Amino acid sequence: MGTRKGIFLLHGDAERRQWSLDGPHFLGHIAYHVVLDPRDDRTLLAATKTGHLGPTLFRSSDLAKSWSEATRPPAFPKAAGEEAGRVVDHVFWLEPASADEADVWYAGTSPPALFRSEDAGDTWEPVSGWNEHPMWGRWTQDGDDGAPGGSLLHSINVDPRDPRHLYIGLSGGGVFESTDGGADWRPLNRGCEANFQPEPDPEYGHDPHCVRLHPLAPDVLWQQNHCGIYRLERPGEVWERVGNAMPREVGDIGFPVGLHPRDPDTVWVFPMDGTDVWPRTSPDGRPAVYVTRDAGHSWQRRDAGLPRENAWLTVLRQAMAVDAHDPVGVYFGTTSGELWASVDEGEAWSCVASHLPHVFSVEAVELEG
Repeated sequence: MGTRKGIFLLHGDAERRQWSLDGPHFLGHIAYHVVLDPRDDRTLLAATKTGHLGPTLFRSSDLAKSWSEATRPPAFPKAAGEEAGRVVDHVFWLEPASADEADVWYAGTSPPALFRSEDAGDTWEPVSGWNEHPMWGRWTQDGDDGAPGGSLLHSINVDPRDPRHLYIGLSGGGVFESTDGGADWRPLNRGCEANFQPEPDPEYGHDPHCVRLHPLAPDVLWQQNHCGIYRLERPGEVWERVGNAMPREVGDIGFPVGLHPRDPDTVWVFPMDGTDVWPRTSPDGRPAVYVTRDAGHSWQRRDAGLPRENAWLTVLRQAMAVDAHDPVGVYFGTTSGELWASVDEGEAWSCVASHLPHVFSVEAVELEG
């Protein structure tokens, strides 16, 4: 878990019933994203920031027993002369590349830029095809859309069939696709509403909160957006708002999307109150996870064990995760510092950690031995 005040690890038993807490690591650091490399099951990358030292990355090759700082974290090239250049405020998203590129990682930052490492996260280079694209300023509103926390590049997705095929999410800006390893990009937003823009159906300028590609069905994309839940099947170009099937009193606004590891038609979401001034809390203070098992045609509420009232929390875009067990385990961390777990695909929930700092991200992994 990445939190506002450091990194925490929870170790569960084989039944996922008993949990032990390890941490905090980097107490006082804002930890936006902590990811275990699925290609070796040992290398951890952590994107952190402190108020006075700025953003950086840390690496561990022994499952958090020891850490080393990246030799060259993501950074823009220095501007020429007296010109004010772009500066990375923080690294927000970390994504390992495909199995065919063993030591390659991608990082998304605020302002919304993309970086690549080819040495397991030790040194990073800008992806110039995105960062220097002639449309970057227009696509990103010059890197500042006024959103809380700053404009972000997040949801980096690598097609497992083709490492040159990439999707990214931009908050705000939209979804963008590259088929040449990041050398060039195009918007992929048709069908998505942008009710905060003067034009009802713009080519770009949207606000995706989370975009997920299903690893076993890479032509299936899911998106939780500022304006609803969407699904896209490639080579299609138009997103379908499957969130219209959610209960009207709850709505389809939220941040995370959790993918079933074996079924591309099953996902979990966590709705929040997106009305009026956007409270970003559970609707009516009654948190619930919703699941679809039919590609978004219908949704079912799953709240057994969750607070019944006065729980004014939400779950951020990186803070929901699933494991690969059968039945699937589903986990989410809250802005009120709790981690909730379900070992039966959301049918029942239990709080396995509490009184933690505000949770930014959750990842679930299974280790052998």
